[in-house]
Amino acid sequence: MMLLNTKPILKRLWTDKFTVVEYQERIKPNGATGHQEVIVLENEPCKLSFSTLKETAQEEMTATAPQVIKLFFDNLIEIKAGSKIIVQRDGRTFEYSQSGKPGIFTGHQEIVLVPFTDWA
Repeated sequence: MMLLNTKPILKRLWTDKFTVVEYQERIKPNGATGHQEVIVLENEPCKLSFSTLKETAQEEMTATAPQVIKLFFDNLIEIKAGSKIIVQRDGRTFEYSQSGKPGIFTGHQEIVLVPFTDWA
């Protein structure tokens, strides 16, 4: 049985781009230790997906609709926990953090994102 390589097909659908930034320790010119943002991956193709889950709390009769944000990208890329993920789509820029471990598949991987707030 021959397996179909789906990666080239998926990549055609990935019209967004993402950059990964890590907060790394650096030695300042005066010898003191500090931190700074360092781009570790830039302008990689991806697909940003938004979906809404409807749920109703038992004690409340109003429905809430939390948004789930997923990033689809190449399964060979590794993103360290705590990284900032900057996604460009249609001239707009979104900043996120990874909220869990990636789902890794044959031709891609998926991670759930949360809005980036600040470096921990």
